Amino acid sequence: MSQTVLLAEDDRAIRHALERALTLEGYEVTAVADGVEALAQAHKTPPDVLVLDVMMPGIDGLQVCRVLRAEGDRTPILMLTALVETADRIAGLDAGADDYVVKPFDVEEVFARLRALLRRTSPVPAGPAGGDGGGRGEPQLSDRQVEAAGIRMDLQARRAWRGRRELELTRTEFELLELLVRNAGIVLDHSTIYDRIWGYDFGPGSKNLAVYVGYLRRKLDEPGAPQLIHTVRGVGYVLRED
Repeated sequence: MSQTVLLAEDDRAIRHALERALTLEGYEVTAVADGVEALAQAHKTPPDVLVLDVMMPGIDGLQVCRVLRAEGDRTPILMLTALVETADRIAGLDAGADDYVVKPFDVEEVFARLRALLRRTSPVPAGPAGGDGGGRGEPQLSDRQVEAAGIRMDLQARRAWRGRRELELTRTEFELLELLVRNAGIVLDHSTIYDRIWGYDFGPGSKNLAVYVGYLRRKLDEPGAPQLIHTVRGVGYVLRED
């Protein structure tokens, strides 16, 4: 069965070209021209993944993202943006987006990012019964959880804590933190992280990873507490308590 994509893009030429490319790639595509239509369609027939242009008249892509997240909708969202400043990209992540592509983009990059998002949302076999799992208190460690440097993660519930404070993470942030926690104390190079998180190495010129690491740090860091994610210049990143 084909995976479904809801595409919202107000530029007709880009919308039609991307709709055709996605269809040829095997996706079932619903294409709309603005945020109002996108929300209506998402509520009517929830897709497997959304591709939202940031700049649309009326309700823009960021607002669509915020509304869906506020409703508890965790469908993966890929943003299309002509905005190249880091602050603009962070605004998209802050709205709840999972990833973004900067225009003008290579359609193969869009495909790669969609594959990575959909791969990470594939159903996970249920673990053995038992335990609370649904409470909002501090988690108990099990074979479905990992812990390092004061970070605890419940992989099945997709929840994470630093100490007793629960972290509000997007899907991509959760995946990145899990990779760092599983390899605590080990320096992971850029290409390894790109391959494991996005399934595609976007090359030395890409700022994508730095943006996500910076945003994850903002959510992890606490006044008076040690920084957990460290940059190893020219190599990559490592999670450890200094």
